[in-house]
Amino acid sequence: MAEAGAQNLMLKQLEPLGSGTDQIEAIRAMVGHTRFFDDLQAEDLGQLVAFMHAYRAQPGETLIREGDIDDYMLLIIRGKVDIVKTDKRGVRQPMTSAGPGTVLGEMSMIDGEPRFASCIAAETTVFATLSRDAMVRIVLEAPGLGAKLLIKLVTLLSTRLRQTSATLLHYMER
Repeated sequence: MAEAGAQNLMLKQLEPLGSGTDQIEAIRAMVGHTRFFDDLQAEDLGQLVAFMHAYRAQPGETLIREGDIDDYMLLIIRGKVDIVKTDKRGVRQPMTSAGPGTVLGEMSMIDGEPRFASCIAAETTVFATLSRDAMVRIVLEAPGLGAKLLIKLVTLLSTRLRQTSATLLHYMER
């Protein structure tokens, strides 16, 4: 497991593509196609991408590693990411896959706890990151956008908790 001082080590191993503003057209194309961007206006989006950094990962490269302590979430812009969890025998088990418009890693960005699962590029993937520090700066410098993002994150976490609870109930009823 990485220590807090080695935060974001995974990102240093990937190809940086610059500021999120370099990817604004691809992100803008997601508006209306992904729930995370539904309520964001063009001005909001312009502000948000200025706080993000973009990267490219090749197939097999890890974007998030289970157990690491990092402070960023990511938005998949292009490509596909496999999400895997290591079982008690040390074997990686596939959980799901995610594509463009999906936000990953938000739990650790918010609570600072170790990563729950690993996210591995299944194909060449372009993604943008938002760090905890950047989120704090958004809240302080652009409070309207910060409030919208916080509501989006809470809604996303609530939705995922409900889905997990429904899955757990399904298994309990078997």
